[in-house]
Amino acid sequence: MKIFIGADHRGFDLKKRITESLRSKDYSVEDVGSFVPGESCDYPRIACSLAKKVVRTKGGVGILICMTGIGNAIAANKVKGIRAALCYNKKAAFFSRAHNDANVLVISSLFIKPKDIMPLVLTWLKSEFEGGRHARRVNQIKKIEQNCLSC
Repeated sequence: MKIFIGADHRGFDLKKRITESLRSKDYSVEDVGSFVPGESCDYPRIACSLAKKVVRTKGGVGILICMTGIGNAIAANKVKGIRAALCYNKKAAFFSRAHNDANVLVISSLFIKPKDIMPLVLTWLKSEFEGGRHARRVNQIKKIEQNCLSC
């Protein structure tokens, strides 16, 4: 599994901690930005870059971090093939993968306690899509995307 990770200036420090933790657990992580601590940047550009890498990489997944996570989720979900889920707890992280086959995890640097970050991230990474009735629904989402968007 290839993990792409990105954050704006409000998620920079958390991105660094998550990246270090994942690499220490032998995950393959590619940082897509931002790269300058404290320097204001625009999250939509980072979200788009990460999302494109996820859809172009077989088995690729992404993690995006900003202050609330809302903007990153909106921006990433504009890219065809992305199912970005904003998760504030482990249960949401699990279901985003198990029921929705999310391929991008979006997290908030403001609303999640530091001690809860890695358990949430690891739950998301280790959870698998259940298929079954959920596959039917994910396919319906894909059909909406095919009929409504062009990339």
